[in-house]
Amino acid sequence: MKAGQWDPQQMKVVINDIPIPEAGEDQFLVKIKSASLCHSDLMCLTRNEGDVLTMGHEGSGIIEKVHPSAEGKGFKVGDAIGFNYFVNVCYECDGCQVHNQFCENSAFPKCHGFHTNGFFQEFALVDYHNAVILPPELDVGRSSPLFCAGITAFNAIDSCELQPGQWIAIVGCGGLGQYAVQYAKAMGVNVIGVDISDDSLQSAKECGADHVFNSRTQADTYVAEIQKLSGKGVHAAAIFAGATAAFDGAKLLVRTNGLLMVVGIAAQLLQINAFELVMGRYRIKGDSTGVPKRMPKAVEFTAKHNIQPNVDFRKIEDLPAMVEDMKNGIARRRQVVSFD
Repeated sequence: MKAGQWDPQQMKVVINDIPIPEAGEDQFLVKIKSASLCHSDLMCLTRNEGDVLTMGHEGSGIIEKVHPSAEGKGFKVGDAIGFNYFVNVCYECDGCQVHNQFCENSAFPKCHGFHTNGFFQEFALVDYHNAVILPPELDVGRSSPLFCAGITAFNAIDSCELQPGQWIAIVGCGGLGQYAVQYAKAMGVNVIGVDISDDSLQSAKECGADHVFNSRTQADTYVAEIQKLSGKGVHAAAIFAGATAAFDGAKLLVRTNGLLMVVGIAAQLLQINAFELVMGRYRIKGDSTGVPKRMPKAVEFTAKHNIQPNVDFRKIEDLPAMVEDMKNGIARRRQVVSFD
């Protein structure tokens, strides 16, 4: 089968023919229908030692085989599924109820696409703990972005606990931000998109944002305009951009005791004023893809409200070019490899 892999010896993305794997304990063999490139995948490009590994942690597909140990778990051959991506964990300890990276019974939690083969290959192994059946409303051939970007965006917006009619600023309107706009609108929230890219802001508008602002070209006015639009500041600002400037700017957008929802991971430490925090000027939370037990709520909501990402369909042979486009900031939509 074909696989898009990172070769640490050559330091480049390669397309290789590799054997179809055999399902082991608790695993399904899944025929991958779609796999998508996430910005996090670029982190693997710095690895200059170790084995050649298949890239990708966003995937969806059809169950081809079920290991006997995974029978009777609510899945069968032919099911269309999506899946989370942490393995070599227990899924049961206190740490695994928060994030599988914190498993208390594993010395080395592993992530598909980074520590073990990922999903840019025709067939992949999936632990049944990580799987969720896709409702018929969701096309398995374009659902892969849901299983990192989509679920992360849903969890972040859902955890803001906003009421219909309240206001949220989506700071960073790339792939995750565009998902977040759709989720927030489906929850009845007024949405303001903030970004430094007019292309991303246009995409946010197309996804349903009520207002958009370019924080670079409108630097002198956008804060005051957002405060005026939302009454006295937004009730929450969800920060999807991985930059400290985005976090610092978001603090100016929220009303007193408003929520800063941190999702994007900046390279530098975030600066927090302890006085402002303890006095209630703002509150801070963070969220991510989370753990498998949180997936069904996101999947059901996505299906009910027909939330779809903007995607470009590609072939596995295009993966090296896809990676270069993402590195250079050219890609404006989720890049999805179709294996049909």
